[in-house]
Amino acid sequence: MDRTARGFWYGVGAYASWGIVPLFWKLLVGVPVLQVVAHRVLWSSVLLGAYILLSGQAAVLRLSLSRPRVMATYALAAALIAVNWLVFIWAVQNGFLVETSLGYFMNPLLSVLLGVFVLGESLRRGQWAAVTLAALGVLYLAWTRGQMPWLSLLLAGSFAVYGLIKKRAPLGAVHGLTVETGLLAIPALVYLLWCETIGAGTFVRDGVNTSSLLVAAGAITTAPLLMFATAAQRIPLLWVGILQYIAPTLQLALGVLVYGEPFPASRLIGFSFVWLALLVFAVDGVLAHRASAVVAPPE
Repeated sequence: MDRTARGFWYGVGAYASWGIVPLFWKLLVGVPVLQVVAHRVLWSSVLLGAYILLSGQAAVLRLSLSRPRVMATYALAAALIAVNWLVFIWAVQNGFLVETSLGYFMNPLLSVLLGVFVLGESLRRGQWAAVTLAALGVLYLAWTRGQMPWLSLLLAGSFAVYGLIKKRAPLGAVHGLTVETGLLAIPALVYLLWCETIGAGTFVRDGVNTSSLLVAAGAITTAPLLMFATAAQRIPLLWVGILQYIAPTLQLALGVLVYGEPFPASRLIGFSFVWLALLVFAVDGVLAHRASAVVAPPE
């Protein structure tokens, strides 16, 4: 198997892992969500730090962190990813998996809009059509339910802004998350120790099984990230853009087929607008990629 093929399967593995990870978070339903997130941060930080040290990348990372602007960038990214994790795990544990899937279906389209309004990028007609269709889908869902899908928008918005910050940040995916979890690790540890002190902690009180799951949250977080980082180095960005829809598709399937969340016709119509938007977006991206390949001068 060549480098590109391995990269493709690493990408599939990463997005499939993110798609089925709600199965894991459901196992921790009895643990307060804030404690789950704190453990996720803490054990992810430990694993990522160990990976950086063992792979001999500590000196490079330390040099990058000597610049105050870099630290400020990753402090903001850390806050956003913490909010995203908190909302996602709360939604999964409280039966809103269908809404989380909608958020991640919408995420690439919101990222495009941020590119327009923040970075001054211009959109092709196909991209504008995709954004318009997605907006119609969201408005239809809001009209049929009597309220905006705020949970979906919060997940999509927080991750889109996080992606925008990471796009302009100097470090790669693994190094970046190492810094972000490192910044969050100390407050997470202080919070968890406080919970144990007042008798509200679950790490010791709820037994070995719960403790093991909380520690495993670190591996559940870092393993897909390492697969994604490897895939991003080996396959075209266009492929990464298409593979990303694996995760919300699996989340939707889990919500409806495994956990029995409602998916009436009105919801199907709203989702269909978003799916059509993603199809238009993907086709436009493929056509643009082919056109650029044709006009590119030979090296």
